[in-house]
Amino acid sequence: MNDIEFEELVMPEARMLPVILLLDVSGSMSYDAKMDELNNSVREMIESFQKEQIVQAEIWVSVITFGNEAKVHTQLTPARDIHYTDLVAGGMTYMGRALDTAYDMIEDRARIPKNAYRPVVVLVSDGVPNDDHWEDKLRKFTTTGRSSKCDRWSMAIGADADLAMMKRFLDHPEKEVC
Repeated sequence: MNDIEFEELVMPEARMLPVILLLDVSGSMSYDAKMDELNNSVREMIESFQKEQIVQAEIWVSVITFGNEAKVHTQLTPARDIHYTDLVAGGMTYMGRALDTAYDMIEDRARIPKNAYRPVVVLVSDGVPNDDHWEDKLRKFTTTGRSSKCDRWSMAIGADADLAMMKRFLDHPEKEVC
């Protein structure tokens, strides 16, 4: 073997794998234990991310909630550093505003650098948006900029979820709403 000393070998830095959760916390989510299902699912997801040991990637999570307002509940943070607290339902379903917030985050190269893995965006909702122009905002999110290249998933909450609306968010015609 060469005279290379092991001290000279350096582990490559893990690349960011951004996961953005768009969580519906509107009033419609307060029925039929939907918020319990949402909170339990998100907690489970984050706990599984915290256990992942991927040499090439480090999972970073951001939580964007939408009820009366779209709000960055958790900035992009390494999953291992997140301490999730249950969310509470209330207000309207301003999904379009949440899509704008996520779009701005994904487009910002200071937050998601060019060398990061393709972002994963998970929409968790009962799929009943009621803000103005949400369809235009969905179209913008799914067809322009870096967000159009994201890996998008939909998780429907509740038996009355609007699956057709949730399917529109997905990035592939063969994907199904979870």
